[in-house]
Amino acid sequence: MAINRIIQTLDEFTIQQLRDFPQATGELSSLLRDMGLAAKRVHVEVNKAGLVDILGDAGTMNVQGEEVKKLDVFANNQFVGVLRHGISCAGIGSEELDDIVVFDDEISNQSKYVCLFDPLDGSSNIDVNVSIGTIFSVYRRVSELGKPATAADFLQPGNMQVAAGYMIYGSSTMMVYATRRGVNGFTLDQSIGEFTLSHPDIKCPETGKFYSVNHGNFFQFEQAVKEYVTGCQKKDKTTGGPYTQRYIGSMVADVHRNLIKGGIFMYPGTVDKPNGKLRLLYECNPFAFIVEKAGGKATDGRQRILDIQPTEVHQRTPFFIGSKLMMDELEGFMTGENK
Repeated sequence: MAINRIIQTLDEFTIQQLRDFPQATGELSSLLRDMGLAAKRVHVEVNKAGLVDILGDAGTMNVQGEEVKKLDVFANNQFVGVLRHGISCAGIGSEELDDIVVFDDEISNQSKYVCLFDPLDGSSNIDVNVSIGTIFSVYRRVSELGKPATAADFLQPGNMQVAAGYMIYGSSTMMVYATRRGVNGFTLDQSIGEFTLSHPDIKCPETGKFYSVNHGNFFQFEQAVKEYVTGCQKKDKTTGGPYTQRYIGSMVADVHRNLIKGGIFMYPGTVDKPNGKLRLLYECNPFAFIVEKAGGKATDGRQRILDIQPTEVHQRTPFFIGSKLMMDELEGFMTGENK
């Protein structure tokens, strides 16, 4: 992977993209810059979280039945606020909100896009200083411009995304986003307060040495998944193992590592939760779009993630994503070809 040595900010990069497409309105570029602005605000609070009253539980449960952390609330407010006050988004869906929010005003109703996001993925790790992140997805509206956005704008299959991205708040803060033109990564330069292009044209290696899965659920997985995971642990001519297990418990961190270095991330369904834990619209679809654009693959174990027709905003799905050849081997187990 090439590392960029020429300083180019996120704003400069998106403006340059516009120069290549004179017919573009700049609305998508503006939305991506808005997401970058909100991410910088979250970055500031993440980096001083141990010094202020922002760690710990907020004392409420979200629609998923999960405890809400104080930093979850802060992050959600930042992304909602920036998009609401911008000119490029007609409405949002968030993990932290029960339903979609439509920005029903004259400017927003003219906006071509809606955005879905998980404002703080891996928030259970906040209190122990482990990498966390933000995941987002952008769709072009299917409803009539000039009128408020509708549920149909949000309930589109992932293959209709026009952009998707994530931010990772770790040893450095990065923003990685994909459009149909490819995947690019930007690292926050704190000396100037700007995201700068650091990882141009990211390509996911065809194979890798890492597998990411919660082994605590092993005996709840279906047999094909158990057999693949076992093959990852030992010398196996079918899977190519043994691989090194890396499971952080923050999907942004796990998938980011595998995108850069090669690997596979798995969150299968279980006996207790056959649909898995991860949400299709604002966790799985964005990552599937990004990794596919970088040359990898993403499925629910049976079909391509991006082809699933969603029926509800908080829909869950089993999720397998990573390097192409490793995903091919997994699919061989799922279909019975490698038995």
